[in-house]
Parts: sequence; structure tokens; C-alpha cells
Amino acid sequence: MHAQLAVLPEHLQRQLSAPRGCRGRYAPSPTGRLHLGNLRTALVSWLITRLQGGEWLLRIDDLDTPRNRPGAEASILRDLTWLGLGWDGPLIRQSERRGLYASVLSSLRRTGQLYPCRCSRRMLADISAPHGTTPVYPGWCRDGGVDWGLRDGRLPSWRLQLNSGPLCWPEPLATATGGQRCLDAQAQVGDVVLRRADGFIAYHLATAVDELALGISDVVRGDDLVQATAPQLAVMQALVGQSPRYWHLPLWRDGDGQRLSKRDGGLDLDGLRARGLDAAAVVGRLAATLTLVNPGSRLSSTELLQELSLDQLVAALAGCPA
Repeated sequence: MHAQLAVLPEHLQRQLSAPRGCRGRYAPSPTGRLHLGNLRTALVSWLITRLQGGEWLLRIDDLDTPRNRPGAEASILRDLTWLGLGWDGPLIRQSERRGLYASVLSSLRRTGQLYPCRCSRRMLADISAPHGTTPVYPGWCRDGGVDWGLRDGRLPSWRLQLNSGPLCWPEPLATATGGQRCLDAQAQVGDVVLRRADGFIAYHLATAVDELALGISDVVRGDDLVQATAPQLAVMQALVGQSPRYWHLPLWRDGDGQRLSKRDGGLDLDGLRARGLDAAAVVGRLAATLTLVNPGSRLSSTELLQELSLDQLVAALAGCPA
């Protein structure tokens, strides 16, 4: 297979070439209540964007409809508003952007960069992952032909073939590596699924397209998503787009060292409000975990913004323990 860079139709080129000023985003999935770790990430994203005089967008990543939960979106909006984390422009839902993702997917397929993959989950589960890292797809279906139709009642997933070499992105908190992080495309990432076998647009495609189409300059998220950055960067490169800066934050862990989780009922705002904490106390608690303020501080998000400079925030985040 001889892949080439995507030559997108002119209307798609325009859609994926939003002006790049300073624009951040927060993109939760409506799969449950936000826990305190999620809210701390939202606060940091809001601060990084506002300290640069930029716009902060709110996007709901709701494409994986079987996992969405009734009332989750409303609770997300309610919690962010209660904490004073206002967003710019209308709420963005990925479920309302499926046409854009499908158009990009079709264009990539026409360039020969995609191939059908018929590996089952059971087959992929057998791939051994050295040292506990994420398993890397070994490219079994790369040379399997271009049969995109049904076979034994199943459609294939669609994978993006990656070239060899490093995938590198700007990471301001990666001070030990000069503000950059890299993963090897073939050894650490593997060919990326862009459309699942069940027909759903894959997370990496939708996210990469949105970062380009919305002109996102700064992405703040937990360091559990470092492995997801390289596949998204690969999609952006295939679309000849510029990647954002990525700020991967250490996860908030409980007293036993376990990461907070929606699934496990990690601490959320309802629990804190039930204990009598107001928004100022919660913002103070979130900021104190990053050494931005002293423990027990009470202040609004706006007051915290006014007390900080971007350099101070970056220094605090770079020294935040994992």
C-alpha cells in the first residue's frame, strides 16, 4: 500500500483550517458525574486559556452512545457553572458533527491511507504488551486487500496506516525533554482505528478533526491519555494539520493511591455540597492540590485567575507530584 497525504476537498480544507489563536477546550464524555479530578482538569484548562487571553470551548464527547448516561450532560453543565467556569460560544456536541467526521473519513479512504481490518477483539486481546504498556497492533491486515464489505455478517474496522518514525508533540510540562514528548509510531502506537467495526466513528478521528476544525491551541487532560495523543497527532498529520500544545496533568488519587473514577463513584460536587462546602471552598481545595494556594483557601475561579500569572501556573504544574 502506497499511502499519500490527504488531498481534501476545498470545503473540508476550509473546515479543518480554523484560525489558530489561543483557544482551549474541555471535552468530557456524558458517561456519569464529573469527579474532582475531572473538575480540577477543567479548572486548569480554563486558567491556561484565560491567562493567555483566549477562548475556552466546551465540547461534549458523546459519540459512543451506548456509554452515555441520562442526565450526565446536564450535571456537567451545572457543575462547571457552579464553579464559575464559563465557556465561550455555544455548547458543542460531537453527536451533531457526524457529517464532518464521515466526510473526512471518506477522503482519507480515497487517498489509500486506510485499510480494512477484520481482527476480532479476541485476537487483539492475545497481543502481549511488554512491561505493562498498551498493546500495539502488529499490522496483520495491512496487506489483506481492500474488501470493505460484509464478510461472515461483519464489517471491518478502518485503520490508518502509520509510517515509521517518531510522533512528537509540544508538551510545556515535559521540561526534562525540552518541552516535547514523542512515541514511536510503529513500536509504541500502531495503526489507528478510525471507524469501528460496529460503524461508530472512533474517538481518535473525531477528536483530531475537532482540534483542527475548532482551532484548538491548548489541550489539558490527565496523563492517562498520553498514549492517546500520538494516534490523534497521526490523524492530524494525515490531514496536514498543526497539533495543539498538550498539557498532561498527574491524576488525582485517593488516600489508597487509586485514581478517582466515575465508575467507582469518586468524590463529586454533590458529596462536597452535602458536607456544606460552597463553590469558593471547592475552588480553593482544587487549587491547593496543585500548590496554587494554601490549604483551606476560599476564592472564586475569577479571583484565582487574578492572582496567577501563566509562568506561576506552569511552574506549579511542572512540580506537581504524580
